[in-house]
Formats: sequence, structure tokens, C-alpha cells
Amino acid sequence: MIVTVTPNPALDLTWHVDRIVHGGTHRADTGRSRAGGKGLNVARVAHAAGAAVSAVTTVGGATGGEFAIELVESGVPNVLVPVAAATRRSIALVDESLGDTTVVNERGENPTPEEWDALHAAVGTALAEAGHGAGAGLGSDASEGFGAGQESRPVLVVSGSVPPGAPDDLIPALIAQGRVAGAEVIADTSGSGLLRAADARASVLKPNAAELVEATGIADPVDGARSLLQRGAGLVLLSLGADGMLAVSEDGLIRARLAEPLAGNPTGAGDAAVAAVAVLLAQGERDPEILLRRASAWSASAVLMPLAGEIHDSWPALESALLIDRKDFR
Repeated sequence: MIVTVTPNPALDLTWHVDRIVHGGTHRADTGRSRAGGKGLNVARVAHAAGAAVSAVTTVGGATGGEFAIELVESGVPNVLVPVAAATRRSIALVDESLGDTTVVNERGENPTPEEWDALHAAVGTALAEAGHGAGAGLGSDASEGFGAGQESRPVLVVSGSVPPGAPDDLIPALIAQGRVAGAEVIADTSGSGLLRAADARASVLKPNAAELVEATGIADPVDGARSLLQRGAGLVLLSLGADGMLAVSEDGLIRARLAEPLAGNPTGAGDAAVAAVAVLLAQGERDPEILLRRASAWSASAVLMPLAGEIHDSWPALESALLIDRKDFR
């Protein structure tokens, strides 16, 4: 089973406009709203692919009510932890003429210590349930030995931002919960949280190039990724936008890219990549190239969809069309 935890969920609002004009007034057809946040997008994609999932997150206020209704209607299995603060909003404006998207994210409000405790308890329960029937290898180091096959095991995905004022140890504590439960742990976060996730020995980290530079202060993406490995991460999947994606391990790096970038809505592309890795890890697959190929294909196909949390049926053709480069560190 895949357990996703979203510390800072959002009610995602999306409008499509003919063209965004700075300082102008825009008209659009009725927009779409859905329960979002990176972990929820991961859960949607994995669930649609047939994986067993449990999406754990907080919910509060009027926006939280709309969030909860949409999530229940989506059919994605979930555990909602009530909090006093209203669930934040994320606004995406899709410019149809240019094929790009402008996003405004509210920062969110910090839950109370008691509410964070309730989230940790919910994650622990979900991991315990996920561990039943997938006990092979439980208790081992989830960041060891990428490239070696193994039995299926639970997967914990810690994904997205944290609200201002959140505990410094929130992400490491969640990763520790996953490791104690014997789960593979994927962390997709930014800033100091990315460094803390590496120090906590996450199995896989999935930053983009800008997040990597911000967190490490290292301009070269490969050197930046290797610095995360040195801190304890097992594998780094690095999104390079139109230039593709890198899988960086202790043995070397692999780059996957399409001959031509795709135009569309990139909002959920990274989340689709994480979902691909989570699904494969839950099946026991640990080969970095296989993980990279599937992550790249699902990420690219997500760009073709109007809303985050979905991938296009063309992903197998995109995976077949990928160009692959390799560099050995040994």
C-alpha cells in the first residue's frame, strides 16, 4: 500500500483564460475546484493506476468542507484529520494562447501541537495497516541498495510544503515513522525540509532544479544531488523541466528526456513522477532506470491534462520515446 501524507493541503482552483494580460480583467468559464496539495495529487494518480492508497491530510474551515466533499466524491481512500485553521487555497490560471500556467499558493496556517500529534497518529495507523501482508524486509534500511530487487513493501510519500511555523522536525519525524514501519519513503519537499529529509535517510528525494539550488547552495545540479546522497538519501530524482529528469545514485546518473518538450499544464507533473516511483517501489522495483523511465513518462503525460492529479493515456508511448543518457561514477 502507498500512504501519502500532505502536511499543507490546499483547495485547488483552476481557471482557463484565452490570454493573461498583466493588469487586465479576465473572463473565464466556470473553474474547477478539487482537493489538492502534492500528496493528494500523488494519491489520485496512484489510485487511478490501480494501486492501494491511503491519503492522510488535515482539513479545516469552510474551504476544508469543500475539500472534504470533493475528495470523498473522487473515491480516493483518505484519512482526514480535523484542524481549526481553514484549509488554504491554490489558484492556477491557465493561459490558453501561450500554453503555460500561473499559480498563486496561499501559505497556509500552522496546526496546533495537538493537531500535529493527531496527524502523526493517523499516519502511524495507516502505515500499520499498509504493513499487513507486505512484511518482507520490514525494519531494514529503506535507503540502502538501489538497483537490487526485493519483495514488495509499504511506501510512505511525504509530499509538499509545510505551513509557516511548522515544527522543524516535522518531515524527519514523518520519515522516521515510515522507516520504523519498514516502508520505502519518498520525500518531495523544498528548502531546509529537503536537507532534513536527506539527513533522515529518505529512500527517494524528488526536487526540481530550483529547489535543489535553494536548499544546497550548489549551482551544479549533479553536485547538488550528490550532496543529498552524502547526507543519507538513497536516490535523487531531479526534475529539469524541458530538459528532462535525472536519476542520481551512488553508482552514477541516468538522464531521461523527450526529443521535444510538451506544452500544457505542468502543475501536477512532479506529483505524477512521485506517484510512478511510489507504485513501482510498492511492487518491489528498485532499478533506478526503470523508476526514472516511468517517472518521466507519467510526468510528461500529466502536462497534457487540464488538472493536477491525472495522467494522459499516452504515457506508454511517451515512455518508449524517451532518450536515455548515462554516466558511471565508479
